[in-house]
Amino acid sequence: MALTGTLKDFGIAEILQLIGQQAKSGVLHLKTKGEEVHVRMSDGCVVSAEWAGRKQRDRLGAMLVRAELISPRDLDHVLEGQRRSLRRLGDLLVERKLVSRDGLKIITALQTTDTLYRLFSWKSGTYAFEPGLVEWDRETVTPLRAESVLMEGYRQIDEWPMVRAKIPSSATTFRRMEWARDGLGPGAEALGESERRVLELVAPDRDVDKIAALAFLGEFDASKALLTLVNLSRLEAVPPVRSSGVGAYARSWRKLLRERADRLTASLTLAVLLGALAWLATEKGIARGAGGLATRDRAVQLFLGRAALARLEGALEVWRLEHGEYPDKLRALAEAGLVERDDLSYPYSEEYHYRRKAKGGYALLPPLP
Repeated sequence: MALTGTLKDFGIAEILQLIGQQAKSGVLHLKTKGEEVHVRMSDGCVVSAEWAGRKQRDRLGAMLVRAELISPRDLDHVLEGQRRSLRRLGDLLVERKLVSRDGLKIITALQTTDTLYRLFSWKSGTYAFEPGLVEWDRETVTPLRAESVLMEGYRQIDEWPMVRAKIPSSATTFRRMEWARDGLGPGAEALGESERRVLELVAPDRDVDKIAALAFLGEFDASKALLTLVNLSRLEAVPPVRSSGVGAYARSWRKLLRERADRLTASLTLAVLLGALAWLATEKGIARGAGGLATRDRAVQLFLGRAALARLEGALEVWRLEHGEYPDKLRALAEAGLVERDDLSYPYSEEYHYRRKAKGGYALLPPLP
């Protein structure tokens, strides 16, 4: 299966979904702005995701050091042995009893998932899928189904703005509130496992990255747990000191201008896309109907589906503005006249998968073929 193109044509979610649906094996190469990531997939499942020329802080050994599972000196000794033997770092660590097999499995999973979910923020770049068998360690790696990766990726994209509103960066540290300084404090039984774990690890010199490493959590899950504790007034977030207030002010304005430019570009792109859809429907004889799309061409379905998703997302925002929240069911949009009944499935034979989230937001995905 030859699969190459740009991320403006197909996003990360669509690419992973296509590979997952066809249960393909191979390596997905992704590039953007000087960065490159290789995602290895076996039978449609993700088995690893690595940055090419990965930064020192993201290497497996560095993650183990940050989690205080091994010392920097131990890591240097094992790396020296790895250079001589060319064996996997994880195997050497377990063999020398520096790390348990279970501990290695946890850190390896975090390394993969943190890399994967960062990809969902990429807006531009290129992709190329190289089919073929891939080797992976079945003792320390748990394959991730593409569908579960998509749902978690969408969840993180949806909830990160809420987190960043109170925890502006991974360099944020935390201060315990006066009443909660002795242990977990009253009401601890109501806290979840992640909240209890990170609360016990909070210290003046520990930022989000360090707490996440010690708690064996990804940056997002650690940040969500810390946000819950901030909202419960158990912790107070202490933003990192900025070197220049003027510089921060200028950066905020540049960010605002970029966001407005992005919205304008998206609106223009949608207008062009809808025009192209009208031409395609006329020229190719593609029409809606009770049975869905008249063509089974997957490329055409994906092309039309992107505009259809944009139409449904727009209708969901209109509903939210009118009712203060998103609807329980997608069909409510058609009953309110915001979309046609066929829009709920076009250009597929089944309806889009929709779920309203308990704390606001929603998940909207195309149906499996």
